[in-house]
Amino acid sequence: MRQKLTVVAAILLLATSNIHAQTDEFKEWLKNPVGDITAQEFAKKKLNKKECIEATRIIDSLWYETTAQRLAEPWKKLVLRHDTLKLACMVRDFGARPKDGRSLYISMHGGGKCPKEINDEQWMNQIYLYEPLEGIYVAPRAPWNDSDMWHKKGLDELLDKLIQACVVFEGVNPDKVYLLGYSAGGDGVWRVAPRMADRWAAASMMAGHPGNASQVNLRNTPYMIWMGENDSAYNRNALAKEKGIVMDSLKKADPKGYIHQTHILKGKGHWMDGIDADALDWMAMRRRNPYPDKIVWRQEEVLQQNFYWITAPQEELAHGKTVVIERDGNTINIDKCDYSRLTIHLNDQMFNLDKKVTILYKGKKLKSKKVQRNIGNIYHNIHTRNDLRYAFPAYIEITL
Repeated sequence: MRQKLTVVAAILLLATSNIHAQTDEFKEWLKNPVGDITAQEFAKKKLNKKECIEATRIIDSLWYETTAQRLAEPWKKLVLRHDTLKLACMVRDFGARPKDGRSLYISMHGGGKCPKEINDEQWMNQIYLYEPLEGIYVAPRAPWNDSDMWHKKGLDELLDKLIQACVVFEGVNPDKVYLLGYSAGGDGVWRVAPRMADRWAAASMMAGHPGNASQVNLRNTPYMIWMGENDSAYNRNALAKEKGIVMDSLKKADPKGYIHQTHILKGKGHWMDGIDADALDWMAMRRRNPYPDKIVWRQEEVLQQNFYWITAPQEELAHGKTVVIERDGNTINIDKCDYSRLTIHLNDQMFNLDKKVTILYKGKKLKSKKVQRNIGNIYHNIHTRNDLRYAFPAYIEITL
């Protein structure tokens, strides 16, 4: 785990940092961090690239501290909460910690609309169903006893907290987080993998029903489909084949994206005799790219305001709304956008922020400007997204 800073230690570090103009004001604000930091004058002052790196390091460390305080007791009890919902977890630890941090496998159990005891039994089974060579393997207990227990509203926030806890307390690398699930858990993977695609390094669906879920958001998330040839209940086997063909078509139209495999196992029914465990080795080879050069983002039934490096207006979110956006050097082209405006987040890994960034809409120039890095953006983004990779120091807002 990265060393965490107390607020006092962060203030001392700031006192010797290169962030001259912002140091005193930021120190004072840290003593009593009331209100939106982006509204503070010090937080709007420009940072150069070196200062931005240092500010991000300090704010990352502060995030570790505040997250540890917020989740210490829930993680100790292995019960995470969001509003009235709770997510109980069982955890197994495999292998030695690699230099680049632990892997995290979130494995969702089967069951469904049945007595609590049956879902509990499925949960107990899931913790022993797979064994990665390395990593933290977590089997969470679905918050509901229902057919859609792995894709209702509120689950995304619980899974985010699970990832945060494992990053802070278990040394997990946020770019090595994998999602998988069996039966009703596979139903969940069909829905949750696309709508939270910016969190996963890869995902694998085992013996689940896709419903009306779309796969277009999986452009940058390697994805596996596992199904028994004879698993005909609810037409699962036929739908798995159809979805595999959909993924093939997406790959053909966009060869740089949509890494996937479809496995329809001959002679197997709903239970695949453990052959699907091969998915873990395939997933383990993948790492999340938090800054893909192209994003395809379609809103699913549970709405998300942020996806990779873009944000849509909260009041305009609706099922089916779509954005397609690409970046090449310091140029961004918006191919499709169903919103009246869009916020594009920027950092020095993606762009040369010392030069102008140009925005095109369907090939026509909308804007070309130099952006400003600042502490307010870094702090606001990491505390909004709770993801170390999305602490963007700059942004451009586009009106369409």
